[in-house]
Amino acid sequence: MNRVFNFSAGPAVLPEEVLREAADEMLDYRGTGMSVMEMSHRSKAYDTIIKEAEADLRDLMKIPDNYRVLFLQGGASQQFAMIPMNLMKNRKADYIVTGQWAKKAYQEAQLYGEARKIASSEDRTFSYIPDCSDLPVSEDADYVYICENNTIYGTKFKTLPDTKGKPLVADVSSCFLSEPVDVSKYGVIFGGVQKNIGPAGVVIVIIRDDLITEEALPGTPTMLRYKIHADNASLYNTPPAYGIYICGKVFKWLKSRGGLEAMKEYNEKKAKLLYDFLDESKLFRGTVRREDRSLMNVPFVTGNEETDVKFIKEAKAAGFENLKGHRSVGGMRASIYNAMPMEGVEKLVEFMKKFEEENSSYV
Repeated sequence: MNRVFNFSAGPAVLPEEVLREAADEMLDYRGTGMSVMEMSHRSKAYDTIIKEAEADLRDLMKIPDNYRVLFLQGGASQQFAMIPMNLMKNRKADYIVTGQWAKKAYQEAQLYGEARKIASSEDRTFSYIPDCSDLPVSEDADYVYICENNTIYGTKFKTLPDTKGKPLVADVSSCFLSEPVDVSKYGVIFGGVQKNIGPAGVVIVIIRDDLITEEALPGTPTMLRYKIHADNASLYNTPPAYGIYICGKVFKWLKSRGGLEAMKEYNEKKAKLLYDFLDESKLFRGTVRREDRSLMNVPFVTGNEETDVKFIKEAKAAGFENLKGHRSVGGMRASIYNAMPMEGVEKLVEFMKKFEEENSSYV
């Protein structure tokens, strides 16, 4: 077996132990004589799977009792509509736009009410997080929205914005479970799992009880109402059953490694190794303001498009996959999620040093 180092931003690398365990259970899940892919979501075996997954996630994140955990479909992008449909009671919401996904959420919200952009970093290609300590939050805003970690641009909110009492809604798709979180500071936390938790097809929504009401906007489809899914424990219709099963295994893997405190420490070591090299390199440079750097997504460039292309091609030949930057920004990006081993980052840095030596004429 020849496993590559997969630096994809998502769908992304999963823990090898989880993949092996799932492979062992593929044809016969714990004596049921069938795969989890084949079993009824109403069965006793699956009921245990989804309940254990929620219990482990609650344990990992220390989720308070007044929050519900929903396993949904449609990816994070469907939440861009579901959030205003369910929360925009006054038809007003404030958005902090720090990247493409926050921008898309902001644009989607305009279909349902008055979405106000109260801060943005678009003036410098989303390469920093704006000061959010004293924002012009609307008195009648239903919520304040952020994308906490920006996958494309490699920035991360290190301090949450002062929402002046309004519920904070956060897309955490690319930093989910990478470090401890105080859930009580949020009204809603949501994220697609395909970056740091599981296979594409599941989105997890953690929502405070008081935000789950019957009062969705007129015309909101039944399937897009939080209350429907909360009342039915994520089993209103057939859920993305196999994806949730893998997520559950990843939750157990995280617990076995010491939980989110241990993961943060590990992720900081991995990121430091790569950022330290970028800061010292004569050829490569990071593109993000230092204090706003993400632990999960590290974009970098050489400053020469031809050299970037050459690097990506040679890196792929050496077993480093998906280092090409997002099509909207170019350059390179290494996504070093929880399941990326330290060895992967060490080998990448070694390769980058070698490439720099061999291409000194570009420096």
